[in-house]
Amino acid sequence: MTETAPSSHLMWSRGYTDPAWIRRFTAQGRELSPSRRVWRGLAPARHLPHRAADLDALDVVTTDAGALKLADLFAAAQTDAFVVLHRGEVVYERYLHGTDAHTPHFNASAAKSYLGLVAATLAHQGILDRTAPASAHVPELAGTAFGDARVQDLLHMGTRVSYAGRPFDKALEAQRYQAVIAPRLRPFGYSGPDGIREHLLTARATGAPGEEFRYENGNVEALAEVLRRVTGLTTSALLSDLLWSRIGAEEDAYYILDGDGVEAACGGFSATARDVARLGEMLRCGGAVEGWQVVPAEVAGTITSGVPDGYPRRVRFPAAPPDSPATLSYHDLWWVLNDPYGSYMASGIHGQRLFVSPGLDLVVVHFGSQVMSPAVPPVPLVQAFVRIGVRLNS
Repeated sequence: MTETAPSSHLMWSRGYTDPAWIRRFTAQGRELSPSRRVWRGLAPARHLPHRAADLDALDVVTTDAGALKLADLFAAAQTDAFVVLHRGEVVYERYLHGTDAHTPHFNASAAKSYLGLVAATLAHQGILDRTAPASAHVPELAGTAFGDARVQDLLHMGTRVSYAGRPFDKALEAQRYQAVIAPRLRPFGYSGPDGIREHLLTARATGAPGEEFRYENGNVEALAEVLRRVTGLTTSALLSDLLWSRIGAEEDAYYILDGDGVEAACGGFSATARDVARLGEMLRCGGAVEGWQVVPAEVAGTITSGVPDGYPRRVRFPAAPPDSPATLSYHDLWWVLNDPYGSYMASGIHGQRLFVSPGLDLVVVHFGSQVMSPAVPPVPLVQAFVRIGVRLNS
């Protein structure tokens, strides 16, 4: 019997375990592939006032080996950028490893949440029907796992899928997706799909949609294609129109593109830490920027409370071990912490986080380049964010 090769043996997986490659990709990913800008618009950048807080001496994380301070956390998480806003003011900001305030950094799967915000806004406006099957807008997807799923299912990772007849393996499929969008990551003899749309056409359902949470990039790419068809805009233009040009961003953001010029919506997004903090602050303020409503208050206010009936109220974080308790919820592509502070976050591989906590008056952005390997223990970033918020409110 032939066993499936472990992911570490796959040529295109080296980016998860090679520190130099990770940092090059997270800091310069848009230079390694074609990219399209997400325009910041003509409005002046929104000023972020500063109020320094001494957080360096705070024990932000407790581990089996003892307490960690911020410098220890940064070293363990291979932190590139760290920005903390409390009540709208920057109280702590650090840049490491050649990153600076104006460096667009890979957001990885945190970008899923931004697209979820766009979709929820369009649904609130009556432009997008959550109950419609994806194939109603993308006829080519009819008969596939994603085409037969409803928009609501895509927004909640509610499909069960296999690609090209393969048994589903989340880690392997994530790496195969990278090979789809980035030809330089393809192993010798690669014969798979040449683009995202072709990749989606190989998806077949292995169970009814809406019955199980399964974190999978294809849900987001299918949703992005639906949004492009509904609005007639590219993903970059849509994100610019609804979010990026309205939050007072300082810099353009970017999506990397596949060979067909389609944005890698599930994770190919780069932006500066300060601009992502502006996005988080808008959400903390109920979807408004200085009294101007960017996202409907109903959309911002139901991120933590709007999990529809029939979807699991508790789901397991992708990086968590199999025996860990399921303590998070998942709604419209956001991770909901179910803590006393109404916190939620956008999260991506290698340590990308946008953490929003209305109850703590807190927004935290963390960009990192951490190696993904069983030999490298995960860093409890969220624990650190909450401790910082509690300290700032004490």
